[in-house]
Amino acid sequence: MTAKKPPEIAAAAVESGTEKAHLRWDKVLVGGFLAGAYIAFGGLVAITVSSGLDPRTWGTLPTLFMGAAFTLGLVLVLIAGSHLLTGNMLLVPISAMQGRLTVGEVVRNLTLVLVGNLLGALFVAYFLAVQTGVIGDVDSEAGATGALTYERLASIVEAKGLHETSWQIFLRAVGCNWLVCLGVWLSLAADSVGSKILGIFFPIMAFVAMGFDHVVANMFFLPAGIFAGVPGLGWGDTLHNWVFAFLGNLVGAVVFVATSYWYLFLREDDGGGRAPADRR
Repeated sequence: MTAKKPPEIAAAAVESGTEKAHLRWDKVLVGGFLAGAYIAFGGLVAITVSSGLDPRTWGTLPTLFMGAAFTLGLVLVLIAGSHLLTGNMLLVPISAMQGRLTVGEVVRNLTLVLVGNLLGALFVAYFLAVQTGVIGDVDSEAGATGALTYERLASIVEAKGLHETSWQIFLRAVGCNWLVCLGVWLSLAADSVGSKILGIFFPIMAFVAMGFDHVVANMFFLPAGIFAGVPGLGWGDTLHNWVFAFLGNLVGAVVFVATSYWYLFLREDDGGGRAPADRR
């Protein structure tokens, strides 16, 4: 089947966002929990496959492996069905821009999804990453698998929680969700599961490989680092990262994807008709 054209993708995004915002609150929370867990699964497998690869030998390839593995998260979100904050930052606002939702409905949806994502990510971080031993801890025996995964996690969370400035987190989050939302946009263009996965893969792999900040992924990485005992990392550092990652992700989604494509394909021109691209 042929892929949708850009104006058709925009229309599909509006329908999807409207449907998500009109769901009952409990379904949004459950779907948010699942999406938070799915992104955490992506983060967990990304740590696992990139652990023990010495940068002196492998250079920057571990980040490529990590990015390729992390795509599992958004594939599960979009194919299995759930509610991810960063994707909803595109879909729900573009529906509001089209007059299908109120600002209150946008805020309600993003708040519920945020809470659900956080609970799902924390569940995987504590029970399935650290308590299972898949991610080791500060006391893991040197050379053991747990020690390798702990060292990889520690390097990630120390960079994100202790070394990035507020401005860096914000800008990395803008770039992250610009790419994430393009992955969502491309998935809407496709009619087959295989095509959707291919559309998701490259933008997600790219943002992870470049070290950008995804607020829901960081809801997994940073708490997992705290649970594993990474020295110097606390909840204050974690909240600081989440706040600026959230703001940057919101700008990346709303300004660079939702507003841009609404303007190109959905906004009425001065004559009262659709934008020129929408009439092609």
